[in-house]
Amino acid sequence: MKKIFLLSFVWMICCQTMAQSPKITGHRSWSAQSNIYEVNLRQYTAAGTFNAFSKELPRLKKMGVEILWFMPITPIGIEGRKMSAADLGSYYSVRDYKNTNPEFGTLKDFTALVQKAHQLGFKVITDWVANHSAIDNGWVSTHPNFYTKGSDGKFISPFDWTDVYKLNYADRELRDSMMDAMKFWLTKTKIDGFRCDVAEEVPEDFWKECIESLRKIKDVFMLAEGNKPSLHQAGFDITYTWNTMSSMADLYAKKISLRQFDSSLNVSMKAYPSNAYRMYFTTNHDENSWAGTEFEKYGKASKALSVFTMTYYQSVPLIYSGQEASNKKRLKFFVKDPIQWEKYELADFYGRLLHLRRANPALAADASYQKLTTTNDDAIFSYLREKNGHKVLVILNLSDQPQTFQIKDKSIKGNPYNVFLFTKELVRPNTTMNIEPWGFIVYDYK
Repeated sequence: MKKIFLLSFVWMICCQTMAQSPKITGHRSWSAQSNIYEVNLRQYTAAGTFNAFSKELPRLKKMGVEILWFMPITPIGIEGRKMSAADLGSYYSVRDYKNTNPEFGTLKDFTALVQKAHQLGFKVITDWVANHSAIDNGWVSTHPNFYTKGSDGKFISPFDWTDVYKLNYADRELRDSMMDAMKFWLTKTKIDGFRCDVAEEVPEDFWKECIESLRKIKDVFMLAEGNKPSLHQAGFDITYTWNTMSSMADLYAKKISLRQFDSSLNVSMKAYPSNAYRMYFTTNHDENSWAGTEFEKYGKASKALSVFTMTYYQSVPLIYSGQEASNKKRLKFFVKDPIQWEKYELADFYGRLLHLRRANPALAADASYQKLTTTNDDAIFSYLREKNGHKVLVILNLSDQPQTFQIKDKSIKGNPYNVFLFTKELVRPNTTMNIEPWGFIVYDYK
């Protein structure tokens, strides 16, 4: 769905006025300094079960992970699987909206996992597929009115997804049934919200009604897989930044300049409510499986761009399963392909960033952002985040050459940024600094 989102974003930018979208209300009080960790349960362990993943919770807690997003845990359709009958099928082909995939374990197992996660301080959200269901979902025979049909009266598969049928939101009963299924998971398992798959393909008036209804039960956290600013008005806490992820890849490939990259960020910033939260990332399950790992896409820039996603304006950042282990393989989507966990090469790197986000309010999604002018803006990307007197200064060399620069903005005059990460050199106003190719410096000012 990435290409569809990108086209939607371009169309939206072309049609919008330059006025910022209206502000939104109702962010979860705990979410501004939080982060999201996507769990690919099938590939996470050799067993690929809820119980096996449960053993990983203390490690993830130590690393600083806060929101666990589980890819769909519901039973997977059997009919129409795109690959051989021996394969396990797509997570996103839902055969039953009120049960768990036997491959992963029982509903009781998942409920116990959520309870343990809550005891350790995690929030838990699950992927929710509201646009389509498996072609052998029980609704196909019991409620054929729940599905969109073509002029020939046959069910429609969206795009080239021949293992699913598209749902029909003109049907009132379908809307009520979908909301009922979501409420089932809130009340039965006590999860904290949902990541909603292809959210732009589902009518926004449904999302508005649905989210308002869910929040009468629990103050749910809602992540939309989509770029449209209006999804925030529909009630979603966070939207995707597909466009920025693509710009990062273009920057590394030298298809765009750093100034063009900055311009694209500014255009995106103006398109969204000033207090919107956005999910920034270098990879996720779609990107890893179909477009390549972050190392394929960004090469030596992968760490610098991860620092960007963790520290940029409005960001609630994402880490995908295996990133902390420096996973360099594309995980297969339809079959068993476990992550190799021999080493946790980047666990400390991500951990330091996650703990800094939690410790310093200046990295909250609602903290202010100021782009800083340097003497080398063709290569150096620097910005200041600030909230309630706390500051974080970020300096990124987004080029493949060593650079020399100064930061002259008055914003950093006064006391030096004397608590630092990733460097032993203190920055002072008008001080000439050197930085390695794709280097990064983060100053935590207290």
